[in-house]
Amino acid sequence: MKTTGYAAHSPDSPLVSYSFERRALRPNDIAMEILYCGVCHSDLHMARNDWNWTTYPIVPGHEIVGRVIATGSDAKKYKVGDAVAVGCMVDSCMECDQCHKGEEQFCREGMVGTYSAPDRITGEMTHGGYSKHLVVREDFAVRVPDSLDIARVAPLLCAGITTYSPLRTWNVGPGSRVGVVGMGGLGHMAIKLAVGMGADVTVLSRSRDKEKDALSLGADRFLISTDARAMAKAESGFDLIIDTIPVRHDLDPYTPLLDVDGTLVIVGQLGPIDEMTTFPMMLGRRRIAGSPIGGIRETQELLNFCARMNILPECEMIRMDEINEAYDRMERSDVRYRFVIDMASLSTPA
Repeated sequence: MKTTGYAAHSPDSPLVSYSFERRALRPNDIAMEILYCGVCHSDLHMARNDWNWTTYPIVPGHEIVGRVIATGSDAKKYKVGDAVAVGCMVDSCMECDQCHKGEEQFCREGMVGTYSAPDRITGEMTHGGYSKHLVVREDFAVRVPDSLDIARVAPLLCAGITTYSPLRTWNVGPGSRVGVVGMGGLGHMAIKLAVGMGADVTVLSRSRDKEKDALSLGADRFLISTDARAMAKAESGFDLIIDTIPVRHDLDPYTPLLDVDGTLVIVGQLGPIDEMTTFPMMLGRRRIAGSPIGGIRETQELLNFCARMNILPECEMIRMDEINEAYDRMERSDVRYRFVIDMASLSTPA
C-alpha cells in the first residue's frame, strides 16, 4: 500500500514529507486510515536518536486512532468502518508465558515497536502513525468505544496506558493515597485516572505554577516539593507515587513520603538516576519500581474505563506540517498537555 507521512532522516534534521510503502495485508492483518495521532516525548527522543537505537528514516507516532479500511482473509475481530486504535507495539511472539498472560509488552522474544523496530517476519523497520495509513496485526488493535471523542482518544494509547497500568498493578481504588510527580502528558493522565478510580490524589511540583490546573483536573491537593516543612509533614502519607518526570532527577525527596510497603513507580525516565540513599526504603520497607505500557487486554480495559468515566486527555490539535514546531514547544514544556495531529491535514498520496 502506497502512503505518505512525515519522517526524520537524521538526528539533526527536521521531519519532512515522506512517501513509502506499507506491507501487503497478511491473513491476520487489518489496514486502517489514520485519523489522529498523538505526539509523545518519546517520538522526539527517537527522532533525535537520544537513546542511540534509532534507524533512519524514521516515521514516529505510537498513539494512533483511525478506521478500518481493509481486513486480511483470517481477520475476524474488526470490520471495515470500525474505529480502532494502535499503541506502542504491533506484534509479539504470542507464544511465551508473558504473551499468554496478556502482557505482550514483556514478550520473551521482544515485542515489536510501532516504529523503528524490525518486523518479526521480514525484518524491515516499522513506521508509525505520522502517516496516512497503517497495516497492523489485528490482535494489536483495540476497539474505540463509541462514546469517546475520537479526536481526543490517541494519547490514551501511550500516556494513558503508561499511567493506568501501574495504578491497576498496585490495586489503586477508593481510599488509596496516590501522589503524582510531574504534570505533563503522563502526569495529567495519572491524575485523571487515579481520581476516576476513587483515590485521594496529590500532585507534587517544584512550584505553584500548575496548582490551579492540578485542582481543576481533580487532584485533592498540591504539594510543593521544594518546601521542606510541607514535605516533612507529608512523610508516610502515600501508598503509591507515580513519577512521570522524563529527565534525570533526584528521587530522595520522594521515598520518605511513602507509607510502609509503599511504592514509587518510575514511568517517565529512561536512563541513569542520581545517587540516592536507601535509608528510607529500609526503614519503611518502601520500594522503587519501574513500569512501561500495559498489554493489549489492559489497553482495551483502559479505553472501556475511560468511556464509562468520561475521562479524556487535554489535547491541542495541530496540523502535520506543524510537527517540528510542536517538538520545539515540547522541549520548552509549552503544551497543555498533549499534541494530537489531525491527519486530515496530510494529503493522500497520488
